[in-house]
Amino acid sequence: MADAFSSSSETVIQRVVDVTVKTNTPPEKLEELYQIKETCDFISQHQFKKVALQFPDELLVDSVAVAVEIERHSNAKPFILGDTSYGSCCVDEVAAEHVGADCIMHYGRACLSPSKRLPLMYVFERRPVDVEKCASTFRELYPDTQSHIIILYDVNYVHAMNDLLTLLSPEYPNLVASELVVEGEQCYSHGQMNRQHDDTYLSEQDGRQVIYQFGRQFSLKKGSSITDYSMFYVGQEGATLRNFMMTWNRCSFCSFDPITMTGRTESVSINRALMKRYYAIERAKDANVVGILVGTLGVADYLTIIQQLKETIHRAGKKSYMFAMGKLNVPKLANFLEIDIFVLIACPENSLLDSGEFYKPVVTPFEMEVACNKNREWSEEYVTDFRHLLPGGQSHVPLVDQQEDGDETDVSLITGALRSRNLLNSEPAESSFSSSVVLRNQTMTVANTNPAASFLAERSWRGLEQKLGETPVVKAVEGRRGIAIAYEEEGTPS
Repeated sequence: MADAFSSSSETVIQRVVDVTVKTNTPPEKLEELYQIKETCDFISQHQFKKVALQFPDELLVDSVAVAVEIERHSNAKPFILGDTSYGSCCVDEVAAEHVGADCIMHYGRACLSPSKRLPLMYVFERRPVDVEKCASTFRELYPDTQSHIIILYDVNYVHAMNDLLTLLSPEYPNLVASELVVEGEQCYSHGQMNRQHDDTYLSEQDGRQVIYQFGRQFSLKKGSSITDYSMFYVGQEGATLRNFMMTWNRCSFCSFDPITMTGRTESVSINRALMKRYYAIERAKDANVVGILVGTLGVADYLTIIQQLKETIHRAGKKSYMFAMGKLNVPKLANFLEIDIFVLIACPENSLLDSGEFYKPVVTPFEMEVACNKNREWSEEYVTDFRHLLPGGQSHVPLVDQQEDGDETDVSLITGALRSRNLLNSEPAESSFSSSVVLRNQTMTVANTNPAASFLAERSWRGLEQKLGETPVVKAVEGRRGIAIAYEEEGTPS
């Protein structure tokens, strides 16, 4: 094989890269996979004229065929939303409003986070699953038929759950099946329950305990706790399973992958994962400048959690700056070296971002509250849905009253240095310097205030300078031709 640097420019340009692309679904299977008849009935029933069709990247190959069928069987004009601004599991209401859509049809995997702007219908991709194999794997993983087990699943396999329960329920009397619940007055899904309000997470119903979380609802026996149950998950390893395991971290998990048709006991150490998250919390406590990353514009109440975070961070004496940059990657965040830590506001499945390759840690709103709110303590509870942190939510913890909020110091577990948990009184009224040392209290504790603007001013390179009016105007000239390793006028490299 020839070395890349010794190849000619023509060879490089003509080089072929193998990429696996999903093939188009046959026309006779479009109806079954995308539920076109039910979709058109929904559109006609509500008399929608403009419909936005949101597809994930892996289903875009079928988008044109689905749009043609919808336009043929309804009076609506479909618009395809291809590249979503954030995660494809969230509803992209902003893109739909750009075309003036009356409603959104969301296809494929979904996090089921509630949306409030536009009417919405979920159309889950009906992925195949061998129910018999799944049931036999379940029996191998749980030989004790008296075990207390809750069945969870990815939304793309909800169509097969009734058949699975038919096989297992007679043998396992303590088996509990979760139901898929679509939340919101304007949110719908074919054949699924609709939840109008989210004011009840835990309630009593016919002597049973009803739990609703992440678009799933199930009931437990009276007097029992969720920690008394094991979890069986149907789906691939990914964000959904990780979200379940972090939230119910005291329950044991087993899973069945319908693609490989194999089951396993999830051996990922939740304690180890929680310790990694706790390390990020310690980094958040040490941080002086916090970047708030807006990772969604569609999940309900995202503006409210932004304001609450700003207040929480300010009360802890830290600076905060807000960023809206779409899908995150390492180069984007590396542009902001003055930020000590980032907090990501996103749906529950996208909040648990593995920030190992990022230059600065990325934490969740819950973790930032643990770092900044003295009333909130680190415990076995782990919250990935930021709506539960808001006033009225099941995990809301109010801030300490400012009059009672004294200045406390503790020791950083990372640097070993003293730090204060309240720097409100450390900011000078006026500061003409980039860095100021000010007296904080009578214990002669000092604070070094260095906001992001001052950090930027101290950089040796602060970006391209425009130099307006200083650059002479010249005529356009012919530039180089070819590619970087072999411009035409330079000849072929040896």
